[in-house]
Amino acid sequence: MKLTAQVKLCPSPEQAKTLLATIKAANNAANFISEWMWQNRTFAMYATQKALYYRIKDEFGLSAQLVIRVISKVADAYKLDKKRKRIFRAHGSIAYDSRILRWYQARNEVTLSTLAGRERISYQSDERSRRLLLSQQGETDLLLKDGSYYLNTTVNAPEPEVGEPQGFLGIDMGIVNLAVDSEGNVYSGSLVKSIRHRNKRLRTRLQSKGTRAARKLLHKRKRKESRFATAQNHIISKSIVRTAKALGHGIALEELGGIRDRVTVRKQQRSTLHSWSFFQLRGFIEYKARLAGVSVRVINPRNTSRTCPLCGCIDKANRKSQSQFLCISCGYAAPADMNAAVNISRAALVSQPYLSKPLQPVLVQKTRARFQAKAAAL
Repeated sequence: MKLTAQVKLCPSPEQAKTLLATIKAANNAANFISEWMWQNRTFAMYATQKALYYRIKDEFGLSAQLVIRVISKVADAYKLDKKRKRIFRAHGSIAYDSRILRWYQARNEVTLSTLAGRERISYQSDERSRRLLLSQQGETDLLLKDGSYYLNTTVNAPEPEVGEPQGFLGIDMGIVNLAVDSEGNVYSGSLVKSIRHRNKRLRTRLQSKGTRAARKLLHKRKRKESRFATAQNHIISKSIVRTAKALGHGIALEELGGIRDRVTVRKQQRSTLHSWSFFQLRGFIEYKARLAGVSVRVINPRNTSRTCPLCGCIDKANRKSQSQFLCISCGYAAPADMNAAVNISRAALVSQPYLSKPLQPVLVQKTRARFQAKAAAL
């Protein structure tokens, strides 16, 4: 499985200037190449290399392999879309391969090509990154972020064999509760929501103030909210995968792609909806599950919040409020998110996405007792 390991470079002041000059030169070269490709309508890497290789090398002072990496960067960008000219930021990341970057993990050092030649720079990494670097393979990106230099490199993480699950742990994702599983575990979104609202009010005050100190504080807090939300998604996804593995279950998720285009909300709720990072949470769950050998299945979310798990009744009136589910047919009541999670777990077990038949009477009684016990405990 391909993962990304990140380490922080610790260059000297002179090395930092050299790295910055290299990044600027590479991105200036990328913009020059992009302009040539756009004007000549030639987007193939090898045709561009044949036409511009020596010119780029002489004008921008890049080494031979850095020139190849920059041309490849521009060509890859045009593979996505040839209808719009690509423009690269002056401090955008640049790619290195094994010919121009080498790892010395025993000494926590790397050597990489720059405008001033080969530089040896030490780096800092956590235990997880050091473990991942043992299987490093592929390209490495050099990036500048908030005044610090980082290397993001590709690693091959071993994947255990995924066995046949005994059942599925259904996960209902939302805004009020970031995730609720079919075992009754609730991962509330109140903390994330309150911090987002606090940061929004703080940003508004600082932007309206407009002083140098206010701008400095705004820059200091840049991406702080995003880092917090990412950390919360890591915590939640780890817990979900750990629960599924302990139970011998797979994980069932809803397919929520395009939900922002399908859902209409009031103006006051737009910022909350568009800051909802469910796609990131789903990605974290999927890759952590693969590393743990846990199966993941994605289902159609249609009617999962309106279906009664006991009698199979599907009705919009079953959802009394955001937090409560009450079946109009059999009277079964439960927290709405947990009820949806149960329906998601069942949908993953069968080929049909929804229950079409009522459960047997004995099973109904057992299931009702189990759900009511979980609902009482919440």
